[in-house]
Amino acid sequence: MTDKYKSVPVLSSEITPKSLYLSRRDFLKAAGIVTGTALLAACAPKVSEQVTVPDSGASAPSSAGKTDELGDPANSFEDITNYNNFYEFSTDKQAVASLAKDFTTEPWTVEVYGLVNNPKTYGVDDLLKMFPQEERIYRLRCVEAWSMVIPWNGFPLASLLKEVEPTSEAKYVRFESILDKKEMPGQGSPFYSWPYQEGLRLDEAMNDLAILATGLYGEMMPNQNGAPIRLVVPWKYGFKSIKSIVKIELVDYQPETLWNTAAPNEYGFYSNVNPNVSHPRWSQASERRIGELKRRPTLMFNGYADQVASLYEGMDLAKYY
Repeated sequence: MTDKYKSVPVLSSEITPKSLYLSRRDFLKAAGIVTGTALLAACAPKVSEQVTVPDSGASAPSSAGKTDELGDPANSFEDITNYNNFYEFSTDKQAVASLAKDFTTEPWTVEVYGLVNNPKTYGVDDLLKMFPQEERIYRLRCVEAWSMVIPWNGFPLASLLKEVEPTSEAKYVRFESILDKKEMPGQGSPFYSWPYQEGLRLDEAMNDLAILATGLYGEMMPNQNGAPIRLVVPWKYGFKSIKSIVKIELVDYQPETLWNTAAPNEYGFYSNVNPNVSHPRWSQASERRIGELKRRPTLMFNGYADQVASLYEGMDLAKYY
């Protein structure tokens, strides 16, 4: 892999004052941002649709100079925070931000347990203090053929897993989102098996590209994008990047996932971005970057083949989609 295509983490201290990352509560007070929850399994608006940016009373961060490792510019803060797939709130992507604005994200804990030597429940503030925050500018692609470039803030998932020490029996990592029908009206839908669950093979979870994100654009995570902590797995379709995580369990079996349970013929466990394997209802060979009219070819593993292709050596990726 040439230097041009390496993903180079940027320390949070180079983006915002390091002290702001030490406490979510203090950060929110200092930044004055509206809290909000999730993106990634979302679909892009039609060209004719107008996405309205709610007035949050806060200035949007500048995207000047922010590009991914292929040189593509980051999407705007408005793009990223105002068109969201978060079925726990609504299937209307433009309604999520307003519905999620009062979602309670403090206090918040993440339980890490199962086949580990050191099970523990962490507060989000604890994680922010334990693990240096980095900026990772990742491309993310929806299964419905849109994509974005997003400057995430977070830390490698592997750092947390090493802290709890998986046992030799652990083979997979199971993630679970919060279940709160009072604050998340969409969880009243009988069509999905709540709470949202996802999973990765342990070697996938230990890959350096997989991060637990706590913010974007140098600010704490807006509610509509997965506050206060979410997974980001950029070589997979967006629905794999589970939001508002409360449980991480190490297991010895392939865990069930929400979308694979709901429609196993459409959403496989692996869900790697693959232009050669079509969704039953549309092609995956091309995509449209939000904010652009012209479609572009879809890259294998979303452009991260150099970092992750070895994980699937010898696998039939049409069978294990």
